[in-house]
Amino acid sequence: MTVADPQIRPLLLGYIRAHLLMTDDEIAAAKLTLAAYAGSEGYALGTVYVDHANAAPAAFHALLEEIRRDNDVWAVLVPTPQHLIASGHRAMTNQLEHHGSVHVIVAHP
Repeated sequence: MTVADPQIRPLLLGYIRAHLLMTDDEIAAAKLTLAAYAGSEGYALGTVYVDHANAAPAAFHALLEEIRRDNDVWAVLVPTPQHLIASGHRAMTNQLEHHGSVHVIVAHP
């Protein structure tokens, strides 16, 4: 991959930490927010992982596994700061960096 090639866009994975009262429509809207942000900023959006309160942190662990397998993942995109893992932005960044040079981007800080 060469940086000069305008056809290659950095790959983002999405992560949504759904709270107990979050509806399917709200999750769908959050996914659209991620896709719109990625497109407008020149990124390619890959898989969007959704952690539901009753199964967390299963989706986050699946996201980490994809990062381990795919060296092309540049960052993890979350819709708002409320979607960071429970212990916050720094803790999430530390966990992601442990598995590669992966950044955390908040679409709407």
